[in-house]
Amino acid sequence: MDLGLSPEQTAVRRLAEDFVAREITPYAVAWDRAEEVDRGIVRKLGDVGFLGLTIPEEYGGSGGGHLAYCLVTEELGRGDSSVRGIVSVSLGLVAKTIAAWGDEDQKRTWLPRLAAGDALGCFGLTEPGTGSDAGNLATRAVRDAATGTYVINGGKMFITNGTWADIVLLFARTNDTPGHRGVSAFLVPADTPGLTRRAIHGKLGLRGQATAELVLEDVRVPGSAMLGPEGKGFAVAMSALAKGRMSVAAGCVGIAQAALDSAVRYAGEREQFGRSIASYQLVQELISDIAVDVDAARLLTWRVADLIDRGEEFATAASKAKLYASEAAVRAANNALQVFGGYGYIDEYPVGKLLRDARVMTLYEGTSQIQKLIIGRALTGVSAF
Repeated sequence: MDLGLSPEQTAVRRLAEDFVAREITPYAVAWDRAEEVDRGIVRKLGDVGFLGLTIPEEYGGSGGGHLAYCLVTEELGRGDSSVRGIVSVSLGLVAKTIAAWGDEDQKRTWLPRLAAGDALGCFGLTEPGTGSDAGNLATRAVRDAATGTYVINGGKMFITNGTWADIVLLFARTNDTPGHRGVSAFLVPADTPGLTRRAIHGKLGLRGQATAELVLEDVRVPGSAMLGPEGKGFAVAMSALAKGRMSVAAGCVGIAQAALDSAVRYAGEREQFGRSIASYQLVQELISDIAVDVDAARLLTWRVADLIDRGEEFATAASKAKLYASEAAVRAANNALQVFGGYGYIDEYPVGKLLRDARVMTLYEGTSQIQKLIIGRALTGVSAF
């Protein structure tokens, strides 16, 4: 098995490194303090091709495989997870899902705009009362038989890109069948009358990310807005999240790598008792633990990308990667903060932000506990639900 990168993949990684150093790292602290990333970053991400990775060139995408996508996502996570989230959601959850489930008109309408950064997408699944229980949605879409349109009412919560998005991949119940069988997916333009967006501020981490609550009051969309067959919305959502978990895992590898880089650099500069703290065994233990977590998380994530590109089943591997990488990112950032000591608690240094950003990774796109249930069900054949 060749675990090395091809020349093309190496070039993609170098491009991402240069982009992060130029367009993200110098501004990450200011964006975090202001609780807002500069919106101009979206067009820059589109111009460099990052918002079109894995999307076919015939629809305006950049093409490429999923390992290249992971390499870019890792570098964005290393620079600022708030920016990584823009790509993971608009490309990873929305554009890729349109490419997989959309009809030709939906693909032609949305994919070129999303890939170019001319439009941004958000993923409208989570509701105030349903997080892990995604099949029990309360948002309803009722068909108007006279016009063939659907009238949607309900609300969504913690929606990444929510206040910036031009298109919402929205999930709503279209019939009274209990559980996930009654859910359908829709592509809802964000400027549709009746759709209100409210920014969520005061988050622990990902403070620069545009996170929102969506309120839908008699939002009317045509029947052509449905993505995939009626009643198959849960399958649409789960297929999106399976790939999305790979993206989150890659971003977590970036966080852990940033923690490792910061800890090694600071340990070499900081002196106590007349010598560098890097010379102390317990500091080296903290750093070595981070390094092992980085490598293990990266390899688990790369395996998912390889499975996808080879057309093999990957959902369980994605859950393993997401579970391990998200928990590893928290450990890595926490260990790096310990290396920094009191200075790690000040936002002039990077590790405090890394820890705050890492913590939510164990929660969204399936909590660590949900990942364990998915993995356990795959191994035993017994559902815990």
